[in-house]
Amino acid sequence: MDDKLFLGAYPYQQDVLALPVKNLDVAAEWYANAFGMLEVERRDDPYPTVILERDGVRIGFSITGGDASEDGAAILVADVQVVRAELESQGVAVGDIREESRDGQALCVFFVVAPDGLCYYFHQKVSE
Repeated sequence: MDDKLFLGAYPYQQDVLALPVKNLDVAAEWYANAFGMLEVERRDDPYPTVILERDGVRIGFSITGGDASEDGAAILVADVQVVRAELESQGVAVGDIREESRDGQALCVFFVVAPDGLCYYFHQKVSE
């Protein structure tokens, strides 16, 4: 049985591996605790960056000078209810789950705005 919860991450803007933050250490710690991610890489070029991973899905944070409140990622998950409960258990403020349709696909979704201002759209495809 495949027990992966995170299935994919897609940027709102350009690069899901370079979401703008002010402090890499603070970001790495918060996302490790809140999203259950592990740090897998740090690099300095072209910007100071930390990459975290969960279930083979990578999200990166960079000191680019970008506005975090204008960026984030859509995270495809296997079970939106389980992920939402997990985040709540870590003290993360989560939005209500709702259904919506995108490109003809029914989705269950909820939002999280992280302390750094980045917004996350957690979504699960609804089987017909």
